[in-house]
Amino acid sequence: MSTTISRPAPTATAPAPEPRRTAAVLDLARFEARELLLQAPILVIFGLYVVYRGARLLTQTGGTDDYPILNQADRATQAAPLFPALAVLICVNAAALRSRKNHTAAQFEVHPMEPWRRTLAHVLSTAPYAVLTALVVAVDFTWKALKPGAIGHGSFGELAVGPLIVLLSGVLGVLLARLLPSTFVPMVFVIFGYLGIILASGAEAEGHRIGWLSPLIFQDNGGDPIPADLLGRPAGWHALYLAGLCVLLACVTVLVSGGRTRVVKTVTAIAVAVTAVGAIGQVPYSSALEKARETASKSPEKVQSCAKYAGSTFCSFPEWNSVRGEWAEVAARVRAAAGGQARNAPLTVRQRIDTSGGVESDATLKPSRTPGQVTVGTRWGGNRVPELAVGVASVLVTGTEDDAGTMCDARMITVMWLAVGTAPHPLDTFRDVRLDDSTSGSAVILAPTDPLTMTTQQTSVLRALIDRPRAEVESRVKAHWTELTSPKTTTAQAAKLLGVEAPKGADNCEE
Repeated sequence: MSTTISRPAPTATAPAPEPRRTAAVLDLARFEARELLLQAPILVIFGLYVVYRGARLLTQTGGTDDYPILNQADRATQAAPLFPALAVLICVNAAALRSRKNHTAAQFEVHPMEPWRRTLAHVLSTAPYAVLTALVVAVDFTWKALKPGAIGHGSFGELAVGPLIVLLSGVLGVLLARLLPSTFVPMVFVIFGYLGIILASGAEAEGHRIGWLSPLIFQDNGGDPIPADLLGRPAGWHALYLAGLCVLLACVTVLVSGGRTRVVKTVTAIAVAVTAVGAIGQVPYSSALEKARETASKSPEKVQSCAKYAGSTFCSFPEWNSVRGEWAEVAARVRAAAGGQARNAPLTVRQRIDTSGGVESDATLKPSRTPGQVTVGTRWGGNRVPELAVGVASVLVTGTEDDAGTMCDARMITVMWLAVGTAPHPLDTFRDVRLDDSTSGSAVILAPTDPLTMTTQQTSVLRALIDRPRAEVESRVKAHWTELTSPKTTTAQAAKLLGVEAPKGADNCEE
């Protein structure tokens, strides 16, 4: 008698529920992120990036660094992340090609996780490095923004560019691995990508807004700052464009890998819309911006506010209102040592810019012909302080900046003593306002507008005055103010009036 043993027929394994699949993707993304951290390019370049930015913060102290312009500080965070972005692109591309390189791609076919989910995990593995970049950018900008002398305000759109470029590079690395599975492709892409950024920056500089479709626009912000609303940079739209582009390329990468689910298609459609809106928002170039720049350059009084300190008026663009008190301290110091009517003469210190040669250019401001008006620029701290003192002193002595530019007589001694002789460290201040950074011989003297000239003989007299007690010299300056501010007075006569030895030789303004 035979016994038959019946066994249940095998049944197909039910697919894992969606929440579990999502958790698996996130687990794989965390694993890949840790693997990326072990790659030498990531570890070294991100380490250098953090150290470099930290060192810059610690060493940028004193002078104009104590008065950072925040609408330039936000853009200064954009270039450095290019190097971490390059490392992320190359390393995540290599990670996505790992199975192909090790000839293990066929083994993944028996795994329950679909290929497109593994691709999504590679994309997500780059997010922590974008977050790390964002932290460095935030610390960098916040450090400057918290300085007591910080001027203006930054833009979240500008600050977002660095982290978004790192994220975009990671997505591109995975996409290239799926479309062109070769380790040489990222290098070629980087070269052409860099050239594209350079060309786009050049196009934007020439007024072609199409250049903003590039992820990054190199813009030299080493020139004189201008108010943020005159920059004309579509920072918010550009950040939206980059964010949409990151999501769009991530969706394309997933679609290429076979992830044609309804959710992926929906997100792709939304990403296309967001990217398009961001791109379109960058293109318009308003003629009102050009008019606003022209007004700020030629008629700044129309867009400025003024405040009075110690009998003088100080006018500035809104972002610079916080430093008007420091301008007033310089003006008060110089006026206190002047004599005659200069001590009570109306004085207006007005901030000026010039955008005729382009935005943030190093154009020299033309001397003002308005009596009693002194020009001050948009940078403050460092040498800008004694330069303002020179500007104030020259107007007190000659009446206008335009007249001061043609001065070549003993009045220059009075101007320079008022500017540097009343400073806490006269000799150092004298060196700071001279173009050659010396304290002897003829020199070009820096001022807010056109520079002044000083002969060897005038320098000798000023050096002798600096060595004398300040109160004694100040008393003589006030007592002989009329003679010392006369264009007919010679250097030898001025030296005698001030109680110092007359220099040998005659003044030569052509030195």
